[in-house]
Amino acid sequence: MIPGTEILVHPRAYLIWQGNFAAQKLVPLCEHNNLARIRRVLDVGCGPGTNTAQFAHAEYLGVDVNPAYIEYARRHHRRDFLVADVCDYSVPPDQKYDFVFVNSFLHHIDLANTQRILSHLSTVVTPDGHVHIIEVVMPEREKIARQLARWDRGRFVRPLAEWKNIFTEHYEPVVFEPFWLSRLGVKLWNMVYFKGKVRA
Repeated sequence: MIPGTEILVHPRAYLIWQGNFAAQKLVPLCEHNNLARIRRVLDVGCGPGTNTAQFAHAEYLGVDVNPAYIEYARRHHRRDFLVADVCDYSVPPDQKYDFVFVNSFLHHIDLANTQRILSHLSTVVTPDGHVHIIEVVMPEREKIARQLARWDRGRFVRPLAEWKNIFTEHYEPVVFEPFWLSRLGVKLWNMVYFKGKVRA
């Protein structure tokens, strides 16, 4: 963790830092999916409930290991939230999720545990469902974006090709779309959106 970023474990600080970009992050997700048709959502690494309002019509569970995030999310969103390591969470076959969402979480996780998480999540997806992943990418050239990626609390921001290899090891790709988060015309964060089906 970069010195000074420890404050981001507090919900309000996190929302100030990321709040202005939350909607931008979801643009490719909304372009490639009809969110109104989602039945059951598992929001992995849900933080303080940043994405919750997008799924007001569906059954929803947010999971995060940070108790402060979950306390804030419960207080402000009145949905179901759980303090847990998602790999310790399992469901019966009739309670699986058609929409498993992993938003800007895996760049905090080393490779072995990223593989463990993605493998486990494949067990909670319905046959007609998908895993949806949004991640920050370490760009090759953009100086501002590279610096912002380094300043992030996550120590495992990866290049685009590495993310693709990780995602497709566990899931059949449906969408793999790089995109940018920007402000006032300046490219700030290089991101990627992945939609995948569990491999048979």
